[in-house]
Amino acid sequence: MTALLEVEALETAYGSSQVLFGVSLSIGQGEVATLLGRNGMGKTTTVRSLLGLTPARSGSVRFRGERIEALAPDRIARMGLALVPEGRQIFPNLTVGENLRAFGANRNASRDPWTQERVYDLFPRLAERSRNMGNQLSGGEQQMLAIGRALMTNPHLLVLDEATEGLAPLVREEIWQCLALLRAQGQTILVIDKHVQRLVRLADRHTIIERGRVAWQGDSRQLAADPSLAQRYIGV
Repeated sequence: MTALLEVEALETAYGSSQVLFGVSLSIGQGEVATLLGRNGMGKTTTVRSLLGLTPARSGSVRFRGERIEALAPDRIARMGLALVPEGRQIFPNLTVGENLRAFGANRNASRDPWTQERVYDLFPRLAERSRNMGNQLSGGEQQMLAIGRALMTNPHLLVLDEATEGLAPLVREEIWQCLALLRAQGQTILVIDKHVQRLVRLADRHTIIERGRVAWQGDSRQLAADPSLAQRYIGV
């Protein structure tokens, strides 16, 4: 399988405080992969380094065959890497429709690109609230909008940082169903989340990070076969 993203020996620091120590991972075209680990172990920093938001100190990041670790975040985004950030970060003073239209692009040159109408089909609740301001939405609706906004760029790689964090169970289930549908459509996805049982069913491969280092890597069959991994590295 062709690797869409290849991360090799990534090291990242905030000033004099080093956070990542030689993180390596790979995601193939059409795969769903995860980053797992407790809070504060380096998952979000890894994502920020992929996107150029926190530049890597050393190591390499290849996306679609091109080195990107030294590129600006806007250049990386235009190459087709889209983030659904932790905390959603939608525009509060734009309507749902305006939030979506602001991100409209076809970065993967799809013959059937994501449009505002397709996002509304995926999340009917957003269609009902299309004229509501971002700050008038519930947390679950904001998460749907954040996902829809990222899809509007038609990315090669969709990254979701804590996509189901703090959501009501019914809304969380809707997000899982959305991700399963995207997987079935061939979307390459990187997910950070704590719900291991759902991720085992959704994802192809997993990377567990412990204190800025890769503690374990493997596929869903291997992760499901060893419950001690989740207890040791992910459980509270």
